[in-house]
Amino acid sequence: MHWKWGVLLTHKEKAEQLLQQQYHCSQALFGAFAEEIGLDLKTAFKISACFGGGMRQGGICGCITAAMLVIGMATGFYDSQDRELELYVNKKTDEFIKRFTKQMGGNVNCRDILGMDISEPTGMATIRKEGLILKKCPKALDISIDILEDMLKEHIKYITESNISLEDIPKDEDMKSLLKGIGMLRHFRRNVNNLLYSSSKETAFIQFDIRKFKIVNDLYGEKFGDEILDFITGQLSGICNDRQFFINLRSDVFMIVTEYDSEEELISFIHELDSRISYYRDVRLQMSYGVYTVEDRKMEMRQMEDRAAMARKAAKNNVLKNILFYKEQFKDSLYNRKFIEENMQAAIAERQFMMYLQPKYSIAKNEIIGAEALVRWRHPGRGMIYPDQFIPVIEENGFIKKVDYYIWEEACHFIRQCIDESINTCPVSVNVSRIHLRDNECIEMLSGMIEESGIPKELLELEITETADNQQISLKALQLKEEGFTLLMDDFGSGYSSLNILLETPFDVIKLDKKFIENMMVSKKGRLLLEQVVSMAGKLNLGLLAEGVETKDQIELLQSIGCDQVQGYYYAKPMPKEEFFELLKQQKAL
Repeated sequence: MHWKWGVLLTHKEKAEQLLQQQYHCSQALFGAFAEEIGLDLKTAFKISACFGGGMRQGGICGCITAAMLVIGMATGFYDSQDRELELYVNKKTDEFIKRFTKQMGGNVNCRDILGMDISEPTGMATIRKEGLILKKCPKALDISIDILEDMLKEHIKYITESNISLEDIPKDEDMKSLLKGIGMLRHFRRNVNNLLYSSSKETAFIQFDIRKFKIVNDLYGEKFGDEILDFITGQLSGICNDRQFFINLRSDVFMIVTEYDSEEELISFIHELDSRISYYRDVRLQMSYGVYTVEDRKMEMRQMEDRAAMARKAAKNNVLKNILFYKEQFKDSLYNRKFIEENMQAAIAERQFMMYLQPKYSIAKNEIIGAEALVRWRHPGRGMIYPDQFIPVIEENGFIKKVDYYIWEEACHFIRQCIDESINTCPVSVNVSRIHLRDNECIEMLSGMIEESGIPKELLELEITETADNQQISLKALQLKEEGFTLLMDDFGSGYSSLNILLETPFDVIKLDKKFIENMMVSKKGRLLLEQVVSMAGKLNLGLLAEGVETKDQIELLQSIGCDQVQGYYYAKPMPKEEFFELLKQQKAL
């Protein structure tokens, strides 16, 4: 059993939910065990999708292939040269197949379980019409889960009686390395589990990372960054004894689990570690440490790790301290994150994400000249979830791509609707998240959506945040510009690199950040600087739009210095697309 949304769910309940969301049985089964084997659902779905071919041809049930994956990854098996473990895993997979076959009455093929051939068009039509997957597959899933849970309990006993040590986690990203890395994480957790139940002392989880590690990689190169990680691993090997376990979880994030007698001893250990790893080849490294001291040893280990992670992230944002202990008020944030990760797939499938539009106005004309597309999440149970609650989470796990694609498509449909109903042309700008700057997929997706909807390319404008990496922005922006898109620099004035980016990147419009405008209005010097920015934009033939405008004083100042285009609560808040469409109709009627 594992935690979800603050309540306990069984593997069967998790699998049932995934099946209801129209994932096939292989994905539902593997997804139900994903958390325990150290995978997020997205990665689990990718892996299980590769092994569902037999099922889709009406052959062997996907539950069998998924169970093989669970057994292999849960045991940490990745190397066929490890003969002892290979024999053990083969024995376990044979055992699963025999038990599954017996309990299913010999029906192990998909066509036999469903009573129809899924590979035949007529069979598939009947399966869908009669809802056979939801009627027949739960039995196979339940049987598989019962067998797996029983076998994994036996495996824990086996592994704790075996003398298996931690190894270095490889840094390459091929599938073999992924499996090996997951296996090493499992071994780490088993060692920690032994410590939790055998130690008479207090136990603490310490998670730490390098502040601004990305900048270190950018300045000195990724090879140098890898050297730093190897250096830290070496220092951990030297400082940690046989009752202190450590692992490099990912990139620059490390975890140590240690026993201790007093908080002073624990802090002293962290200070000693920090002194050893704070410099590498004359480069100063600043660490953020999050500490969770174990109170309930029966708590799931993943929850303990999550608490240390939350304390680390809080330390990362603290300018006064680099060591923070977990506090109970972090719980809400932890549960919120789990809720988002568990519900984001369904939110796309069930169209819970909604496009809101915030109008852009001309001060002189007092009319709408465009809009920015924003995302909102209306959950059927929780209600409205605002971007500041879910955007940071989905940016971190990569799901922001799917949400962006969803909003881009909605924006194209809205522009098409305006054209079809002869509403004045209204450009809609959409946000291009940083993750899109790493590949060419976004160009293909945007071009495909525009072609499918049949709208002029200039009506879909692209907003790129100026605080993203300069080189990535410049390269991607040049490609997008060559494709004929209109580019807006979002949040101008919020970072340190605005002017450099303007020199290197062919933006068409700059959007003045809300805080930049507020700061410029508090003094004569600030107003003069704002006036010079407006003048500079004119000389560079750049459009200029002030965002976050909320007061009449701001409007009057902007108008007096020649900034006509604005966006903010003074004119209108973000609103559902239907309300914005009505505003456009009213404006046309005037």
